Amino acid sequence: MERIRPDHPHALHGLAATRTLEQAAAKDLPEHTLMQRAGLATARLALALAPHARTVWIVCGPGNNGGDGLEAALHLQQPQRQVVVTWLGDAAKVPADAQRSLARARGAGVHFADSPPVLGAHDLCIDALLGIGLAPGGAARPPPGHWRALLRTLRAGPATLLCLDLPSGLEADTGAWAAGFEPEDLAHAPCHTLSLLTLKPGLFTASGRDASGTVWLDRLGALATPATASAWLAGPPPARVLPHASHKGSFGDVAVIGGEGLGRRGMGMEGAALLAASAALHAGAGRVLVALLDDDDLRVAAVLPELMQRRFDALALEQLTVVCGCGGGDAVAEVLERVLEASARLVLDADALNALARAPELRAALAARVARGAATVLTPHPQEAARLLGRSTGAVQADRLAAARALTERFGCVCVLKGSGSVVAAPGQALPWINPTGNARLATAGTGDVLAGMLGARLAAGEDPWDAARHAVYAHGRRADAWPADEPLTAGALARGGNF
Repeated sequence: MERIRPDHPHALHGLAATRTLEQAAAKDLPEHTLMQRAGLATARLALALAPHARTVWIVCGPGNNGGDGLEAALHLQQPQRQVVVTWLGDAAKVPADAQRSLARARGAGVHFADSPPVLGAHDLCIDALLGIGLAPGGAARPPPGHWRALLRTLRAGPATLLCLDLPSGLEADTGAWAAGFEPEDLAHAPCHTLSLLTLKPGLFTASGRDASGTVWLDRLGALATPATASAWLAGPPPARVLPHASHKGSFGDVAVIGGEGLGRRGMGMEGAALLAASAALHAGAGRVLVALLDDDDLRVAAVLPELMQRRFDALALEQLTVVCGCGGGDAVAEVLERVLEASARLVLDADALNALARAPELRAALAARVARGAATVLTPHPQEAARLLGRSTGAVQADRLAAARALTERFGCVCVLKGSGSVVAAPGQALPWINPTGNARLATAGTGDVLAGMLGARLAAGEDPWDAARHAVYAHGRRADAWPADEPLTAGALARGGNF
């Protein structure tokens, strides 16, 4: 059994691949073996998570996930530990393996009850209701009312919660909640998920990270191959070796174009451009140039003297890695066509993406850029992605992996769909990557601008767009994960790599 940490990549397998692996493994083993292994693995993890539990409550569904929970009950039952099973199946419709586990549990004297026991903070509850037994795209109908009541009790109680394979109602492939399964509140006691046979993409993106808590994997003796994966969970970038005989030109020049001024619409956004520039500087760019989009009195050197201010028309775009759009407002649309035509390498963020979504001529310029092989990365958040795809934000969030692939297919360049479990997709890459780092402290103004600047620095230093995007997203989230609990996270400090 392995605890999943963000220290190396992991192959992720969707529902179809997991079921295929399950069927292949079952054919080579005696009947009921996989369920027995799953139950034993569950019991072992349960004892490790709650070694002092005096009561264990297991909610078992009508299928094989419930059978796994019944097997766990057999191993957890001890004279000094009360095991209570709430079973929601129909004896006439139980799958064969689950039927065997039901008989074994009853024969061993496991206590069955329709209502939950009284649980304390040292106790444990196990969600063995559905697992991967949820149809793709969600349940055909909302769950019965008593199921919802049991799930509320599981999630809201003081005891440690262990979800078996998946939190019930979470879609394996997308991380979205099926209709009727959405939790009222995820502010729960410690939560864990034991994923069986494979790691599922839905555990790591959309609602998955909040719902799943700490993720564990037990392969049950079967080995899923990367060839059947549907996505990857990213690992850390390789260490960068900097030759001693380097100079500022060795690490490239980044130009940040953005920052609509206060005079245009009364909404100054120069700070966004300065955050991206600071992030590029502190991520190792050799030189960082800043072109603000309005003639204001702001002098960049007074904010950060290492930055070099330029008028837009003084930039040699053909020689630069450009980060365009941060705080660009309406002004960015006036320069974006030239940026698309001339920039050597390009990160499009924020208002540059909104301008792209509105203007067919800009999309044509992007297509021409992609056709000539110019390095380009798009970094939308879900609302920006929805505008680019002509969908609702809800539709994007309902299947983030599919949305990231759709962005890549439509625009022909690397795309970073930001959010919980950011997704990175690229042309020529069969599988998208899900980023495992980052946390809710990034939900503050300016952190997206910081990511754009960090990405620009990596492009300028010579990384290809695919690697630069994956590595920047990982490093950006890692900074937030390492942030001291008693220090406020602000975008300015994040850009500098921390103020501690």
